[in-house]
Amino acid sequence: MAELPGLRDECEEGASGAPTLVSACLADNRLNLDVYPDGCCRFLQLFERHRGHLAQVEFIRLSSNDHLLGATLGILPRLESLKSLVLKGGHARDEFGSCQPGSLTSLPPDFGNLRCLTHLDLSFNRLSTLPSCISHLPSLRVLLVSHNSLVALPEDFGSLSKLTFFSAMKNQLKDLPQSIGELVALQDLDLSENALEYLPNEVGNLHNCAELDLSGNQLSSIPDSLANLKSLRRLLLHSNLLVTVPASLASLPNLSRLDLQNNCLRAVPPEIQTLPFVHLRGNPLGETEPSPQADESSARRLQRLFLASEEDSFTVTSEGCKVLLACGIHFYFPPGAASDPLRIHFRTLAPDPQWVKLRHHDILLSMVLELRPHGVEFQQEVEIWMPYASPQTLHQREVVVRTFNGQSWSDLRTKVEQKRKSKKLVACCSVLHFSWFLVVSRLVENECKVPAEGTLLFSSVDPNIKVIFPPGATEETRSVKLQVLPVSAEEIEEVTADAGCRASPLLCLSQDCPVDFLRPVRIQLPLPLGVTGLNLDRSRLHLLHGDLQGQTWDDITGQVVLEFTHLYAMFEVTHFSWYWLWYTTKTYIGGIAKKVYERLRMYQVDPVLKKLQDRYRGPEPSDMVEMFEGEQFFAAFERGISIDMDRPDCVDGRLSFIFYSHLKNMKEIYVTSPVDRKGQAVKGQVSFYRGAVPESIPEDASRRRKGPDSLWLATLPIKLPKLKSRWSENPGPLNGFSFPPLNLGNAETGFLTQANLLSIARRVGANWQTIGLNLGLTYQQIERIRYNNREDLDKQILDMLFSWAQKNSEDPDCVDKLITAMKESGRQDIADEIETIIELGRQKYRESIRRVGLEQESSTEDSAIAMV
Repeated sequence: MAELPGLRDECEEGASGAPTLVSACLADNRLNLDVYPDGCCRFLQLFERHRGHLAQVEFIRLSSNDHLLGATLGILPRLESLKSLVLKGGHARDEFGSCQPGSLTSLPPDFGNLRCLTHLDLSFNRLSTLPSCISHLPSLRVLLVSHNSLVALPEDFGSLSKLTFFSAMKNQLKDLPQSIGELVALQDLDLSENALEYLPNEVGNLHNCAELDLSGNQLSSIPDSLANLKSLRRLLLHSNLLVTVPASLASLPNLSRLDLQNNCLRAVPPEIQTLPFVHLRGNPLGETEPSPQADESSARRLQRLFLASEEDSFTVTSEGCKVLLACGIHFYFPPGAASDPLRIHFRTLAPDPQWVKLRHHDILLSMVLELRPHGVEFQQEVEIWMPYASPQTLHQREVVVRTFNGQSWSDLRTKVEQKRKSKKLVACCSVLHFSWFLVVSRLVENECKVPAEGTLLFSSVDPNIKVIFPPGATEETRSVKLQVLPVSAEEIEEVTADAGCRASPLLCLSQDCPVDFLRPVRIQLPLPLGVTGLNLDRSRLHLLHGDLQGQTWDDITGQVVLEFTHLYAMFEVTHFSWYWLWYTTKTYIGGIAKKVYERLRMYQVDPVLKKLQDRYRGPEPSDMVEMFEGEQFFAAFERGISIDMDRPDCVDGRLSFIFYSHLKNMKEIYVTSPVDRKGQAVKGQVSFYRGAVPESIPEDASRRRKGPDSLWLATLPIKLPKLKSRWSENPGPLNGFSFPPLNLGNAETGFLTQANLLSIARRVGANWQTIGLNLGLTYQQIERIRYNNREDLDKQILDMLFSWAQKNSEDPDCVDKLITAMKESGRQDIADEIETIIELGRQKYRESIRRVGLEQESSTEDSAIAMV
């Protein structure tokens, strides 16, 4: 369909050679017009000028979001050769980025004249009833009506005797017609995410059915007749209200998966429970029978949605629901939280230190979760449960969920739980609107409201630390927060090299009012460890005041009146910030305190391997590496080892990382070796280097990172083993396939390598068929790929993607077509990744042009391209 952009010009010219051009447009009898905003307009023009050629079309794709869809529907029944028709919505998006359903609500009666039609896709539309004309399509084998508003199927639905695949997932079906048992050829039936309360016994007549998905409904029982489905391989019944299942299901000879998770099963027949492929998690097995009132409540419980890893959105209605993402995050939408159906989109993001600004002594424990649409306010609070990495210690720290409003981060009231079975830690918060969320560990925060009458605030970490607000300290009530950071004697001695140097816990006070207090506030701090009022040498005691960033520490001992008891020191202030009590013989305390404070902000990363003297000749990694949260570092592969560099996180041949102490700094890479390896083992190394010094690093720490080897962290050996003979003699198939070297695109505009395609293939999931159809593969080709690689999803994806890539490798627009196909298939994430890789390729090409002195020529060429 690369010729279609010129269709308008061709139609206007009406030259004698036009039919030849139209024939080229209709190569393989396919017409993909859903990729154009005015696809229906193009179709109508083509029909007006060349209806004879259009009659040859067997495969048509149109967007049901097109405003000219109504006029097009009147013409489609005239295409008697039509075998495959796609009229899907979801091509338009609202202001929040949510996919909009198509405008299709019915089909003309004469659609039944399409006697050759075998494949019909009406997904993502507004159908409330199935058009009656569909029952009159004698050749129909595949029917998709998912993501509509169907409440029932027609009574004569069983007349589609040749139907082999039917998907009505995510509708509002409450029951099924008895005639469904007449679909004797049906092999795959997907009725998931509906409102089915019971199944007719006639379902047991689907003797050729191999896959039956009834998950996400409201079934409390299933008929015994399901035991007649001798061809059944997969039976999905999770997320229903089942209280019992027939034991006869165990006798199905070909059954390889039975999913009964998240139901109300308190007892399961032994024949079912002993099956190796049955899944029962999430059932109250062994619990006592509840009261009738509890039964009624259970029957009315919220719908539960379980989303696969490739899904990125779900719909919330006024009835509420519980949603569990594949990554472990889950949500609770109470009834009435959303007044109208609302599409929620989600994604997890790597924390970028440019906008994820951690406070001092914070520890990041999770990725960033983005929920859209932003700004929509719910009628009731929605609960968000986020799993997080377990910090090294929770003592004297607390875990909170933090949210971003587009300008600043703020902490939410958070409760923490540990799952009984998985032992995973989760943080829960309640919100009225969606934005960005993450989990952090912070210093324990104690807060109070200070009225005009005064009050008392003390630390839950160290109750000996108190702040006393006298009457009249403020005219209007203000909020005050207190945080305490204990400091061990070992940490102080390590920096000061003075065993006699001591310090009290570090106290931080803050308030929500910029005005100082009207009367002095009294603060009580414990004396440093080992110091009492009896042996106190006042000349060695220093009270330090630090700014909020901890960059400057001033000795204010002479500016306040210090009072002492046997265990405590007390003083009065009107301004809040950091306060620290030191006991030392040293004179310049401010500089020492700053160094200790910097050390408290650092994280020591222990080496993952022992000494490398026996295996590696060269500099050894240090026993300890000091890094700051959010600091960048790189991995460089050296001495004959190289990696795939066509990826956005590869900078100047080195792999870029951002250090967060409690997130896994893991990346998957393809390690390659020289072409002349000849099957022999190759030894190389990977070296780790710091990046540029972050702006937030204190001056003293930055000064220590200057000089030779200051950026180098560690070097570890890598050994590629000797190739096995069967690979070296015959580079055979990978997972059953042999992929010849190929590049899509060109160096000037950016290209995708074979390694890029393999990376893309790994991210494609069960919706590979939709992607294949959007790439232009025929339905017959999709079915052949599916059949040839049955029972192996990875092979299906690889076969689809690489067979298309080989066929289109010479097409200069093939990369754009791949990006468009991913967007059309709802995989914006993969489309963004491809665009990033392409842009990186363009940058490298321009840099290479500049290096060889052709910059002027390149600029001229770029201008010419822009003019075209």
